[in-house]
Amino acid sequence: MKGPRVLLFPLRSLYAQVLCGVAAGVALGALRPEWAVACKPLGDGFVRLIRMVIAPIIFATVVVGMARMRDMKKVGRVGLKALVYFEILTTVALVIGLAVGRLVAPGAGINADARTLDPHLVDSYVAAGKKFGGADFFLNVIPSTVGEAFATGDILQVLLVSILVGMAVARLGARVTRVVDVIDELGQVFLRVVAVVMRLAPIGAFGAMAFTIGKYGLATLLPLAKLVGAFYLTSALFVLVVLGLVARWVGFSILSFLRFIREELLIVLGTSSSESVLPRMLTKMERLGCPPSVVGLVLPMGYSFNLDGTSIYLTMATLFVAQALNIALPLGEQVALLAVLLLTSKGAAAVTGGGFVTLAATLSATGRLPTAGLSLLLGVDRFMSEARAVTNLVGNGVATLAIARWEGELDREAMRAALAGRAPTTASDPQRGPAD
Repeated sequence: MKGPRVLLFPLRSLYAQVLCGVAAGVALGALRPEWAVACKPLGDGFVRLIRMVIAPIIFATVVVGMARMRDMKKVGRVGLKALVYFEILTTVALVIGLAVGRLVAPGAGINADARTLDPHLVDSYVAAGKKFGGADFFLNVIPSTVGEAFATGDILQVLLVSILVGMAVARLGARVTRVVDVIDELGQVFLRVVAVVMRLAPIGAFGAMAFTIGKYGLATLLPLAKLVGAFYLTSALFVLVVLGLVARWVGFSILSFLRFIREELLIVLGTSSSESVLPRMLTKMERLGCPPSVVGLVLPMGYSFNLDGTSIYLTMATLFVAQALNIALPLGEQVALLAVLLLTSKGAAAVTGGGFVTLAATLSATGRLPTAGLSLLLGVDRFMSEARAVTNLVGNGVATLAIARWEGELDREAMRAALAGRAPTTASDPQRGPAD
């Protein structure tokens, strides 16, 4: 009896279960594609269950954090620091993607003819991409009603409502203490709901991965293997080098952080959606010593303004389309492309396909590249979305720790204890932390 128990013990962890789900999905997609495609609702259903509770959790985290902080200047300061950090890291990611795209030239030699491509294949993406234009993007942040923000689940809209309510609650002070307590308790309830839903993560990862392999097949990677390989390698180097340097400044190892969020990474890899783990990341960032007020503000903002993986993808994919269609883009136009991407990259959704929609908006904005060129990427975009989502997730986690460190509110002892898998042994000064 002891033998089977020993063998089954590792499967009790969510990490092992999700890994098995991903592996089973790949196997089914390769062996029985028609069955695998029918599993799509399993993945979609899991992501919907998670998205269902994201809005109330963000609302509770932000409102309670601001109410207990009661310093509106600090809220503005944290928000400004986050935006500065996001802009710097996003620009670095865009430049790296552009440099690799120029160096590797993944589209060279394809010699596609824009006249033979079917533009109708990407009509839905082009139409969705139009909302990223200038004022439309900023107006979309403001919901028509408070209920609309929660009904649509738009993270930026929910964040805006949460900040406004948090400001009002902080100004009212002791008069609304009971209201704050109720909101806090509701947040705890929804976090418990997440814990229940996460038991379905292996099934969701299985369904999403099975659909991807069954629908597109690994064979679709071969013609564009150079692009996919270059993108995965660039994303990995960005995480290990660029984010690794940021992590070192904060005071931790990027590899330790990756181990700490390994379950979330696998779930994102399986579902291609970083939103699927947002509630868990809110909790884990607090375990790492970040104050709730910083976590609740920075992490949701990052899901729209700090998409490092999407930024790398946008520059590489745009250059790929130009190279594949033999359209020369002088250095001046490539610099102008960076300026366009600094805007359009901020509108990329954190859900599956958001990067492709943003790419459509980017091509439309350049005026030089036909949107029909997107059809060259349709077969592999799903595979690339997994790397985008994973890179975005890691980037936002590191950003939250960096802003907490910048604010002088990171509990380094709690962070090191959590990364080492132990409980903090001493209370440290959150302003300084223990000596390095």
